[in-house]
Amino acid sequence: MKNFKGKALFLDRSDINTDEIIPAKYLTESSKAALKPYLLEDLEISGFNPRTDIGGKAVIVTRANFGCGSSREHAPWALEVNGINVVIAENFARIFRQNMYNCGMMAIEMAPDQIAYLFDQYADRDCEIEVDVDKGVVKIAAGDQKDCIPVKIADFDKCLVKAGGWVEYADRNY
Repeated sequence: MKNFKGKALFLDRSDINTDEIIPAKYLTESSKAALKPYLLEDLEISGFNPRTDIGGKAVIVTRANFGCGSSREHAPWALEVNGINVVIAENFARIFRQNMYNCGMMAIEMAPDQIAYLFDQYADRDCEIEVDVDKGVVKIAAGDQKDCIPVKIADFDKCLVKAGGWVEYADRNY
């Protein structure tokens, strides 16, 4: 099972699409590692610099409809190779969400007011987030402030995450 905790990167925008996660010109790369330097290089958010803001982050917190656009496994792969195994958003494009779980990663959905609260309380701080897969809880901490937010994780998604992804799950069960 992958690690589901670490420093958070807050991306304050909805509709971040797969071309912004990993530009299409890199889809010919033959390894996940080759995608690493290009994660979010075309994402335009005021104050965001992919060269300096991604390193050391393990969780992304963002707004609605993350992973929209064309379907491609390269988007979760680019996140994974950069050590980001959790994305928390209001919702996700269906195929992107499933690709995350198929890769043994987590696409955690929270209500808009919960996402707004996270941005209000934690976005401008050095923030750590941890997902407890078994308990279905997201723990957030920055300094003395701590929050624990229950989330729904479907049983089958938990199985995929615990196995390390779809291929590993299938190897064990079929």
